[in-house]
Amino acid sequence: MQLDPEDERILAGEEGETRQKLLELLVALGKVFGAERLVPIKSAQVSGASYKTIGKYGLEWLNSLDAKAVVPAVLNPIGMARTRWEEMGIDPDFAAKQQAVVAAYERLGIRLDCTCTPYYLYETRYGDHLAWSESSAVCYANSVIGARTNREGGPSALAAAIIGKTPCYGLHLGKNRLPQMVIDVHADTAKWTIADYGALGYHAGKIVGNRIPYFRGITPGADSLKAIGAAMAATGAVALYHVEGVTPEAQKNRYDLSGIEAVPVEQAEITRLFSDIPVDAVALGCPHCSPAELQEIARLLVGNIVTKPLYVFAAQGVIDKNARIVDNIEKSGARVFADTCMVVSPVMEQYGSVMVNSGKALAYVPNMCGGKARIGTLEDCIRVATE
Repeated sequence: MQLDPEDERILAGEEGETRQKLLELLVALGKVFGAERLVPIKSAQVSGASYKTIGKYGLEWLNSLDAKAVVPAVLNPIGMARTRWEEMGIDPDFAAKQQAVVAAYERLGIRLDCTCTPYYLYETRYGDHLAWSESSAVCYANSVIGARTNREGGPSALAAAIIGKTPCYGLHLGKNRLPQMVIDVHADTAKWTIADYGALGYHAGKIVGNRIPYFRGITPGADSLKAIGAAMAATGAVALYHVEGVTPEAQKNRYDLSGIEAVPVEQAEITRLFSDIPVDAVALGCPHCSPAELQEIARLLVGNIVTKPLYVFAAQGVIDKNARIVDNIEKSGARVFADTCMVVSPVMEQYGSVMVNSGKALAYVPNMCGGKARIGTLEDCIRVATE
């Protein structure tokens, strides 16, 4: 791997042991994947933020580091709302450990936005090189924005934030961003909601695995694109997808799709994912809600009072900019929480079944929260929460 003089100084230990060890990590990762060089990044997004997922030894490792991020870097959702954890019913012992994790990241210069949707808070542009780690954020950045990032692990994303570079391999290279499978959707998608697109992603991820799919027959908007990618990243390992005539690289490039496997998806394959099991709670915002999603939730709740727990998750910056809408949501008895989500917070473990409008949550809730998951449209979710 070709390193510049600054990198050589860091490897020689001239900028401290932490920077030396973290660059060694990036160089080793690059060598494994055949990277010829490091590439400067515009931002990083660091996972491994919830104490539920990193535990005692992850915290000890964070506390052993002594350096600062040199590029804008944000944190993935943590296990609780930082200022409303008691209201969530979080155990004080867990809260103390979670606060210690947050303090460790803050000391390292990571911004405490705690979100899987950093693109709502900071401008990310087509062609930007990034080091993002949360699966849905990676898929959105690559696919919807046209930025370039691999799906980093928490340590490699943190290393990239502190060094300001990442190994240039995988999806940082244009030759590795070409479609590898065609998904032909045969359905009346004009009637589809975000939940339908999430269900499509849930189904498609199992077909695609880690390949790059090219969708035909759909015209999703931004929130539906978010839902597709998040679900495919959960049931498969999809970090980039294209939608004909919609996503930026599919608009800019004329891909040769001849000889690529094409798989049809029928409406019935999507419809069968919508079950009718009874639920104990409803959770929305996986990935974190956009301003438009918050506005729609508020509209559907007008004149209604929730009769079972209704959780809504969004980035603090999005909540702050939509304070009146959030207030209207909470007047119904629903709660809008920042910093965390239904997947990484222990609060959802108290429920035997949870209703969601997200294909990603449909995939993750059973394994990470221990309960059953039911997917429905946003309208259905509000109806169930208020009936």
